[in-house]
Amino acid sequence: MDRPKAYFAQMKINADFTKRAVVRPDDVDWIPSPMAGVERKMLDRIGEEVARATSIVRYAPNSYFEEHTHGGGEEFIVLDGVFSDQYGDYPAGTYVRNPIGTKHRPHSKDGCTIFVKLHQFDA
Repeated sequence: MDRPKAYFAQMKINADFTKRAVVRPDDVDWIPSPMAGVERKMLDRIGEEVARATSIVRYAPNSYFEEHTHGGGEEFIVLDGVFSDQYGDYPAGTYVRNPIGTKHRPHSKDGCTIFVKLHQFDA
């Protein structure tokens, strides 16, 4: 399902941080990312494709994301499977924090699911 750029430009999901938010597993659908085999459930989001966001991201076996820079940092925890990048392999339960300005090329050989927060750090 391709979404036009304008869809993301106006995207605000649970963006009012003065209000409580509850998202149950069946409340949101898996949305394809720009990379084949990588899907996400958006829990909160403010912005376009590059956004302040909290998501559950699912990598199909042998899927990857092109190398990219985290301008606002990134935190993730691996929920199942093994998530990898050029720095190592991260099995379920692993927490990783990538500071502002770091680059990586994430992928998963056998598939995985991660909980990820993007653009959460103050410069």
